[in-house]
Amino acid sequence: MINDNIQVINGIKIDDTWSDFARDFVRSHGRKMLIGIKTLGCKVNQYESEAIKEKFINNNHEIVNENDFADVYIINTCTVTSLADRKSRQYIRRMKKLNPDSIVAVTGCYAQVSPEEVAAIEAVDIVTGTNQKSKLVELVENYRRTSQSETEKLVDEYEQLNEYEETGIITSMESRTRAYIKIQEGCDRFCSYCVIPYARGQVRSRAVNDILQEAKSLVERGFKELTLTGINTALYGTEEGFHKKNHVQEQLQGIEIIIDELERLEGDFRVRLSSLEPTVINVEYVERLLKYKRLCPHLHLSVQSGSNKILKAMNRRYDREEYLDIVNTLRNFDSGYGITTDIIAGFPGETEEDFKESLDIIRQAEFCKVHAFKYSKREGTKAALMKGHVSPEVKNRRSEELISVGNQVSEKFFKDNLNRNRTVLIEEYLEDIHCLTGYTENYIKAYIACDSSDYTSMINTFAEVKLTGIYKDGVMCQLNCQAKRF
Repeated sequence: MINDNIQVINGIKIDDTWSDFARDFVRSHGRKMLIGIKTLGCKVNQYESEAIKEKFINNNHEIVNENDFADVYIINTCTVTSLADRKSRQYIRRMKKLNPDSIVAVTGCYAQVSPEEVAAIEAVDIVTGTNQKSKLVELVENYRRTSQSETEKLVDEYEQLNEYEETGIITSMESRTRAYIKIQEGCDRFCSYCVIPYARGQVRSRAVNDILQEAKSLVERGFKELTLTGINTALYGTEEGFHKKNHVQEQLQGIEIIIDELERLEGDFRVRLSSLEPTVINVEYVERLLKYKRLCPHLHLSVQSGSNKILKAMNRRYDREEYLDIVNTLRNFDSGYGITTDIIAGFPGETEEDFKESLDIIRQAEFCKVHAFKYSKREGTKAALMKGHVSPEVKNRRSEELISVGNQVSEKFFKDNLNRNRTVLIEEYLEDIHCLTGYTENYIKAYIACDSSDYTSMINTFAEVKLTGIYKDGVMCQLNCQAKRF
């Protein structure tokens, strides 16, 4: 018997949760829309693409692989460099070729910063900015229903990017073990090489209750690691009136507001931070975080340069000495504390002496992973107008040397952790080498030899291991026992 709230249209059951647009589409087409989504760029974009997927699924559409035939292709773009813009344009054209009759919707940072440029691409039907992603389902359904021929644009001006856009509670992720939770939007640091503050707008923080509701939902669904992410997570909760609005204790500051809440949440899970900006934090800030047991002893701290002269030109608001003070504080707490970083080669005005200081800070900090980038001129930033731009040949050489030294210190960090016990979240089994793999809490890739046919029961569990030897891009480990730490 069919419930009174359910209609059957063209053989498809529709209930009152469906939008009018979706109902009309099924009446005229008789099937779901197929949605392909391509994500470029950062972890925040990955999170937001998941939110977009869930909204389409909740409106009874189907998500397909980005390279498959689809009725709608959504490109969630990045604009951190000119190369990112170019990649976005390439994907727009590529996906339209998969189905020339498809609707192509472009969203994200490139669409926000250059909406007219994006709209001028022949394949593009819909353009939305960074604060309008939640409206994509409605825009796509309406575009399909009305058979529009002109490009639809919904992009707020920078001054309008001042309210946090709640995209709903995320319930799943591609990874079955780790999930991202977006907690914050926008940045007010304005590093001289970076266009992202203009793409993401003013600093605004997600409501505490919404974050906790999402975290609880993800833990209940079995996720063992929650990664807190945002455009600049260290700025979380810094807006005037935030504490009163969210009923937060005044003594809790920044990211500590959320970690303190997650510390008390029931469940077997750990918390990782995607990054903290040293443009915001200091020694006192990180010392407050060290008391939380759920928080992984790993931080991503972008150094960008080891030269005080270049750091000042970058408008980074700290010097190398302050950065190393933070590193030393973390390592005094735990000598195996994992620290990852980003560093730029060939920033305008960088001399060989400046570059040597970058090599030196890598060696001093003994990072567990270094992400080295060649400086890329980005129109609209102060750095693009600076004198002393470095030649491509010199940038290439310096980048390769940063990567080489970074790999050397990573291996040293791994060796210093040998014969220690660590906790690994087991994520998958690699059939070809008969190993379980995952990451330690201090962010070392762990390989655990396992010939057992019952390895599937170990996926998505915590295991205590002893680190025994360097292997591939991490370490080989000896399994001590499975362990629940929390």
